[in-house]
Amino acid sequence: MKYLKIILIPVAVSVIIVFALNGILLLVDTEQYTLDDSARKNADGSYIQLTDGITHYELDGPDSGKVVVLVHGFSVPYYIWDSTYVKLVHEGYRVLRYDEYGRGYSDRPDKVYKASLLRRQLEELLAALKIQSVHAIAGLSFGGPVVTDFVIHHPSQVDKIILVDPFFPLESEKPTKSFYPESLMEVKMALSPEDMVNGQLSDLKYPERFPQWTEQYKAQMQYKGFRHALISTRLHYASPETMRANYKELSELHKPILLVWGKEDNTTPFSSSDELRKIITTEFMAVDAAAHLPHMEKASVVNERIYEFLKTDK
Repeated sequence: MKYLKIILIPVAVSVIIVFALNGILLLVDTEQYTLDDSARKNADGSYIQLTDGITHYELDGPDSGKVVVLVHGFSVPYYIWDSTYVKLVHEGYRVLRYDEYGRGYSDRPDKVYKASLLRRQLEELLAALKIQSVHAIAGLSFGGPVVTDFVIHHPSQVDKIILVDPFFPLESEKPTKSFYPESLMEVKMALSPEDMVNGQLSDLKYPERFPQWTEQYKAQMQYKGFRHALISTRLHYASPETMRANYKELSELHKPILLVWGKEDNTTPFSSSDELRKIITTEFMAVDAAAHLPHMEKASVVNERIYEFLKTDK
């Protein structure tokens, strides 16, 4: 009986803790709604059903224009590319941007967010839109690994690559691990939603110039599955070793690459650009007075440089 108590007491305590945390979560949870047709009716863009769920996307520009695909970062949806999207459409490109699963107005499938899931989303989206050839694909922040993974799996489909402050794990970085179940990690994130919002402001050197930024970001946080997508991506997308190997494989394809980096980036530090350029050969643009989002904070100069890169023959 003594040994039975030793076993049962910790189990009972764990059950009580889980129920208590779930009760707290019900009171404070920002994810109060299911993302459905009624939630999407006032959002811009289009929707398409793919294998793993509905994808929210926007495609504009002349039918005859060369295709450019814009891939957003870890958690901010496709609106993060607004200025670049408008510029390239104006210049006559056929521009596609979309929300990755778990973000924005795309579905939040209850799955493990591995690289294969996000790669399949882009593969199926391009196929459904009958886009066989991509002139250039751009990845911002975490979009860097997503774009790199896609290109090395489909090298003949893409001509050029643009990387803006891409996530690049250094040799010293270890795989993300947690001693807690993902469900408890979600509870912890739910208890401090403002941390997630305020964390986005640190990506900007001058956040006061973007007063709508916080409210834009909060919109997606009210739909169920957002936290799961972020946590699962962080834990399972790919190991640092795999991401570094992918960049090396990308370089071996000898495709034109433009690398853009804000000099005052504290999210993916500017010093990482030196390490990445040891692996890949690129055209390089260092952006003064800009942090993690130089295409926003220095929109005119960065987007013009992207346009110049796109229109060259090489």
